[in-house]
Amino acid sequence: MISDQVAAPRVLGLFGLAMINIVAIASLRDLPQMASYGVGAIFFYVLAALVFFVPVSLVAAELATAWPERGGVYIWVREAFGKRWGFVAVFLQWFQNLCWFPVVLTFGAASLAYAIAPGDSEALANNKTFIVSIVLTTYWAAVLFNFRGLSGSAKLSALGAFSGVFIPGITLIILAGVWLATGYPSRLLENGDQVIPDISKFSNITFAVSVWLAFAGMEMTSAHAREVKSPGRNFPLGIMLAAMIILTIFILGALSIATALAPGEYELQSGVIKALKHMLSRYKLAGWARLFALGMALGVFGSVNAWIVGPSKGMLASTEDGALPPTLLKVNQNNVPTHILLIQSAVVSIICLAFLLQPTVASAYFMISVLTIQMYLCMYVMMFLAALRLRQKHPNHSGRFRIPGGKFGLWSTCITGGLGSLFAIILGFFPPDQLESSGMNSQSFILFLAAGLSVAIASPHLIGFRWQGRHAH
Repeated sequence: MISDQVAAPRVLGLFGLAMINIVAIASLRDLPQMASYGVGAIFFYVLAALVFFVPVSLVAAELATAWPERGGVYIWVREAFGKRWGFVAVFLQWFQNLCWFPVVLTFGAASLAYAIAPGDSEALANNKTFIVSIVLTTYWAAVLFNFRGLSGSAKLSALGAFSGVFIPGITLIILAGVWLATGYPSRLLENGDQVIPDISKFSNITFAVSVWLAFAGMEMTSAHAREVKSPGRNFPLGIMLAAMIILTIFILGALSIATALAPGEYELQSGVIKALKHMLSRYKLAGWARLFALGMALGVFGSVNAWIVGPSKGMLASTEDGALPPTLLKVNQNNVPTHILLIQSAVVSIICLAFLLQPTVASAYFMISVLTIQMYLCMYVMMFLAALRLRQKHPNHSGRFRIPGGKFGLWSTCITGGLGSLFAIILGFFPPDQLESSGMNSQSFILFLAAGLSVAIASPHLIGFRWQGRHAH
């Protein structure tokens, strides 16, 4: 087994683990979508935190410390339901990641466009050729960088967290506070004046699905369990620390954009920069927005960098069990699964072509975003079910962290998270009213989503364990 041949050094401490979690999850890219709800954004963020983010974080912390083997979700579902379902779970995690890379890199490309050419940034942010070129270039650069191993990757993730999340996020919040304190008019209620938005019509709240995607990923660092110092202590602490910081930045950041910009003044992929520029211009500091844009572009690169290797290690663990051809077991001297990463990169490159086929960048951005979270939520349902099954099968097998409340605490956490995930899956099939202007056809949206989700779920079953017998020899 490859995992026995290569001993991974323990290079991640509490700070590094928390930074990887933050930069992997707390991208500012989703703030413009939630700003469109005005004060209602608070309701959706808190709801998503209670019914999804907190359950995922608690379950991931318990499973990661009890089963710290490399592979994360694959190991957990395999131990609960067998190898085939473990492969289905890790395939969904891996494949949704491939769809997510173009989405988050589109936000980075829009930020980079403003940093290098502020006068033409809007045109560039909506230029499909420019977006695809930047996405492919930065993604392949991140893949090659990850060939060097996790130690350097963690440092880049920390840099990305500060330059792309903390600095622009905190600046955005401070500027909004000063904006209100000095008497400038607030656009917050124009974006949405209902604390609890009207949820009677699903198409009015489909944008809220992005909150689930914004909070997804806390289980990702479990793939690095063998590289974490004192995992029993650092996993739960790192997750909880990251959770508090992420929720604060998300809520205040979305409200800040809604305070500065009226509805229709910002787009999904460039709303953060427009809000910063608008508020900075009041103090004749609009030029600084270019620095923040560059920092956010770097933050996106750090976020992608944090995600590239994690899911691929889950696929590596499933390959060791015979789910995929033995040739994919290849790792380099830094314990990086190079063959899997190269295949992953080729698939990402193909997915990028979807941007060229859609009428606008915004429509492609949103359609692929929703498909991404649909696949991810299916995996989370499996993870919650696995947690319940593992506690039943191995009642005495535990790490240094268990969900508070005993059996009741575990069941209530998993049921809450599972129902929250299923609700978001259903909600995702209702095209949002806000995207009518992007040229998105509602029927095409539903067909794209249904086809993409069907392929994602069917593929691991079709692949099966065809190589298992050969690998055993």
